[in-house]
Amino acid sequence: MSRTAPGPVSQLPQETMRDRIAELELLRDGIIQGPDPRATDKQHAAGKLTVRERLDALLDPGSFIEVEPFRRHTATGFGLEDRRPYTDGVVAGWGRVHGQDVMVYAHDFRIFGGALGAAHAEKIHKVMDLAASAKVPLIGLNDGAGARIQEGVTALAGYGGIFRRHVRMSGVVPQISVMLGPCAGGAAYSPALTDFVFMVQGTAQMFVTGPDVVRAVTGEDITREGLGGAEAHFTRSGVAGFVYDDEQACLEDVRFLLSMLPPNNQELPPAVACTDPVDRRNDALIDLVPSDPAQSYDMTAVIEEVVDDGQFFEFHQGWAQNLICGLARLGGHVVGIVANQPAHLAGVLDIGSSEKGARFIQMCDAFNIPLVSLVDVPGFLPGVNQEHGGVIRHGAKLLYAYCAASVPRVQVIVRKAYGGAYIVMDSRSIGADLSFAWPTNEIAVMGAEGAANVIFRREIAAAPDPERQRIRRVEEYRRTLMHPYHAAERGLVDDIIDPRDTRARLIRALELLRAKHVPPPYRKHGNPPM
Repeated sequence: MSRTAPGPVSQLPQETMRDRIAELELLRDGIIQGPDPRATDKQHAAGKLTVRERLDALLDPGSFIEVEPFRRHTATGFGLEDRRPYTDGVVAGWGRVHGQDVMVYAHDFRIFGGALGAAHAEKIHKVMDLAASAKVPLIGLNDGAGARIQEGVTALAGYGGIFRRHVRMSGVVPQISVMLGPCAGGAAYSPALTDFVFMVQGTAQMFVTGPDVVRAVTGEDITREGLGGAEAHFTRSGVAGFVYDDEQACLEDVRFLLSMLPPNNQELPPAVACTDPVDRRNDALIDLVPSDPAQSYDMTAVIEEVVDDGQFFEFHQGWAQNLICGLARLGGHVVGIVANQPAHLAGVLDIGSSEKGARFIQMCDAFNIPLVSLVDVPGFLPGVNQEHGGVIRHGAKLLYAYCAASVPRVQVIVRKAYGGAYIVMDSRSIGADLSFAWPTNEIAVMGAEGAANVIFRREIAAAPDPERQRIRRVEEYRRTLMHPYHAAERGLVDDIIDPRDTRARLIRALELLRAKHVPPPYRKHGNPPM
């Protein structure tokens, strides 16, 4: 049987490495450019940067390294099999801020509205796990429409994995949420579990149930902005610590905050060379603080006079304004400052200020930031609403946070410190390492007027001239128990200092305490009031 020889077979040209690289570069360029240019135009028209523009604004130039840019979802149904864009709506990776490595993920609203599906969630899980392993800060740039409805329960499970990782990383590395768009439903609990929340006015909203659901269930008519906009969370709910008019300013302050934080809980915050003399006298304090305990003043001005170069980064400025919390430097080293604000509600402690202070103190203690407490407090705010709202429970949060803090703690009593509020504001009795007081200090169970009215109530009522007798007894109480040296005589204050020496004394005290170490008690964890 004869066989015929096969004819010539045509072969495809073999692709070279250069061909493959060219294909890779073309594909990567398409990923970086993003979807349809019309989606980018729409993003800009809404006053929002694109995901890549945000990363450029946040990170040091040229430092971003992306992970899983070619990731695509594998879901089917509802047309998803025909829409499989690269990145799956989230850009993830790491870069540097002021030379320090950070992990970051950023939603791309142009792809599926930034909604979270299974592949999307796995990318976020990856960078969270890397942040925990490398012990570097985690930043989330949030601009997403919540769970991807077409993927059903798998999307919800993705959020569960994010929440669990937030909790496991809490107090280990700083976690920052930057809200640049909508965040609704269960997704809102992701930023709520992080250490810091930044929001941009007009474009960012957070709520568990939206306006339509609220209207249907309660009959209340409210806009998205009114319900969960930046202003609502900055002044009423306390969810947002920082609010800005535009994304550029917001991201710049994220960078500034990171310059004051350690990368993890095993390291100290970064110190810088101090150009402000450490022994600079605070002559302005003589006129800033009135000696009359009933007269108001702005404690922020006191803080700015004392800290390096007057630079104070305040947290939650619009919420619970009767307590000031923020970061500054003293002698080039980062400190957390907690201070009563006499310019608002006379500086009393209440439910909101107790929560605000407790949260801030816990953050400082977690990340090795020493605490300075400036005290001018008349007590806790009285009232039925406060008592029924749980001021005992909420006040205990502040007390617990101070007592549990193992970082260096220095108290300065600027003026009055009455009752339980004096104890709670980091008194020596609850563990402050050092306590200083100005000559204007008044430390007592309560103000002289209230104390005399209680102690001498019957005597005053029976006197021929009750008012004259009351004034005499008030003055006697003040002279006996409220003079500025009463607490110092009993060892409850370490020294009475000239206000002009406050900066120098604080810097010297913190230098002494820098190596402080308090071994934690043996336990799984405490059970703080919630």
